[in-house]
Amino acid sequence: MARILIRNIGTLFSGDIARPVLEAGTLLLEDGRIAAIGGQHEAEKVLDARGCAVMPGLLDNHVHPAFGDWTPRQNQLGWIEAMVHGGTTTLVSAGEVHLPGRPKDRVGVKALAIAAQRAFANFRPLGARVLAGAPVPERELTEADYREMAEAGVRWLGEIGLGTVKDEAEVVQHAQWAREAGLNSMIHCGGPSIAGSNLMQAPVVIAADADIVAHINGGPTSLPQRALEQVVAGTRRAIEVVHNGNPRNALFVMNLLREMGRLDRLVIGTDSPAGSGVQPLGVLRTISLLCAVGELDPGLAIAAAAGNVARWRGLEAGMIAPGRAADLVFLDAPIGGAGEDAAEALLMGELPGIGMVMVDGAAVVPGRSRNTPPAARVPEWAA
Repeated sequence: MARILIRNIGTLFSGDIARPVLEAGTLLLEDGRIAAIGGQHEAEKVLDARGCAVMPGLLDNHVHPAFGDWTPRQNQLGWIEAMVHGGTTTLVSAGEVHLPGRPKDRVGVKALAIAAQRAFANFRPLGARVLAGAPVPERELTEADYREMAEAGVRWLGEIGLGTVKDEAEVVQHAQWAREAGLNSMIHCGGPSIAGSNLMQAPVVIAADADIVAHINGGPTSLPQRALEQVVAGTRRAIEVVHNGNPRNALFVMNLLREMGRLDRLVIGTDSPAGSGVQPLGVLRTISLLCAVGELDPGLAIAAAAGNVARWRGLEAGMIAPGRAADLVFLDAPIGGAGEDAAEALLMGELPGIGMVMVDGAAVVPGRSRNTPPAARVPEWAA
């Protein structure tokens, strides 16, 4: 691939919670990766950012794919491509639970997880990475089953509590088996989301010690705030807030983590597609909520949907740093809206306009997004 120099960057959001904004106006891309930050470089192609902000492609920590770019829950096609138009370039499955007739026996659970992992590894609509194959724990599963799935390439455990595993002792046992097999795990938190799922209360969520507390603000029904305080204080790993949850409690939990000095634990997802629908801008809208109503710095909010997810999930996307994948989103204040740039727009409650999306250094959305309001400025290729 040709070397690409990106120049005239306005604000460069790193996606790293420890250093959310980088003091640099250029990026050098080579072979689909970030080769250098700042400085002057020779390149075969030059992209003028024209003052736009640049952020890493967003990571949706919580999606429910089925097969292909179709959601049976809402019977819609093209939802993953639509997410890319919203700046989300990596999506992590929390379980393929909406597949019609989802199997719940040992053989079926393992077969679905492996098939989903394989299918989405080979299928990248608009370049999106869909990290699928997340089995929902069922009572029939054994320690050997988790090892077998891991050896076959499965990396994720779907939400504990969406299946028949729900009581504290069995939750702890299955979470332990999954961790020992090398699976990254998450536990449902809050009221039942669909028929067959369970109410998962604070004591069980805490005891599980999963890598991710899924949708602490509800999926969509949240636990009361006193219980949320117990979960945040009683766990030590990632806490997820989602678009399809209780926005009041999303802000409440964000403030708890901010007061603790642990915003590194905050991750963002959509919990879609689900009964609430498909939200191509769900991650971006949650960032806007945290900034405009929660008064969170935009760089920190972006990091919660980028580098934080990458760290807790063990992914190499989500940060602008040398050697990382060149997944980039160019954004600016929307035409006619409040704010002079993307950061000010977020703080004022506006959705920034996206002017280009790159995945692995290729412009998969080459101009203005079809889903965001039009950006005031968009990047242009130099002649």
